[in-house]
Amino acid sequence: MANFTTHIAVGTVVSGALATVTLGANVVDPPSLVAVTLAGVVGSILPDIDLKDSRPSRALFAGLAIFFSFAVLFTAAPHYSIVELWILWLGTLIGVRYGVHGVFHRIAIHRGVWHSLLATVFCGVLTALVFKHCLGTHDGIAWLGAGFLAVGYLTHLVLDELYSVDVMDTRLKVSFGTAFKLADLNNWRHSVAMAALTVAAIAIAPPIHDFAKGLSSAQMWADLKGRLLPKDAWFGVIDVDGRAIATRTNPPIEAPTDPLSGSAQSTPPLAAPLTTGSTVPRTNPFRTIATEAPAPEVK
Repeated sequence: MANFTTHIAVGTVVSGALATVTLGANVVDPPSLVAVTLAGVVGSILPDIDLKDSRPSRALFAGLAIFFSFAVLFTAAPHYSIVELWILWLGTLIGVRYGVHGVFHRIAIHRGVWHSLLATVFCGVLTALVFKHCLGTHDGIAWLGAGFLAVGYLTHLVLDELYSVDVMDTRLKVSFGTAFKLADLNNWRHSVAMAALTVAAIAIAPPIHDFAKGLSSAQMWADLKGRLLPKDAWFGVIDVDGRAIATRTNPPIEAPTDPLSGSAQSTPPLAAPLTTGSTVPRTNPFRTIATEAPAPEVK
């Protein structure tokens, strides 16, 4: 299988490529884009959570411990004293990092159900729930984060299968076929349990309607097509035809005339609103915004 460094490097590249496309489509605000991109990177190492005492497992459980301890802290803050909050926070941190970690590894089997398409779906839906209920994002952004994590997760499984092929000796290693599978049939109880958890997670997951509507938006795909290649020059230096551009100057901006005196104003004009390439500011297709009703007329 691929090592930790390879998984996180390839996962970062894949997530960065998806983030670039998402940014070009102008559908997500930057803070949300950072969060969903990190979800993709986490997904690229998440399948190795079942490998006991591995770097991915230790890092993931440490991250989960920090996340849930602060989630408990912020939720309980209005109800308890500072000392009680400190006990709850520290107890959650230690409980998840060492307690849940220990119980999990007594049950989990490496290259078991966590290396499967079933686990990809389960972790994706779970991500949507975390984004919605813990981070407070909109439904469309929650499912976008789920999509990023699922792509990162699949990247990990594909890499493990690729590393199971010995190109030099033209043979398949024993591990071939154990990473990219529908479910773990050798441990069917684990697969049945995860399938049941997946169904339960889908039942309480946020609606996917806004995400599906945004993904099928004709305006979004038109923006992507318009932003794919530069219209005039590469980085403002090389023409699209391959010719170098020596200099590029903008025409001078004339000072506006004072309507009263007829002379030029000394104050420079306000700068025009910034635009990004060919993208026109518009409504986020991943989010439905209700239109306010007009105020009633006062008679």
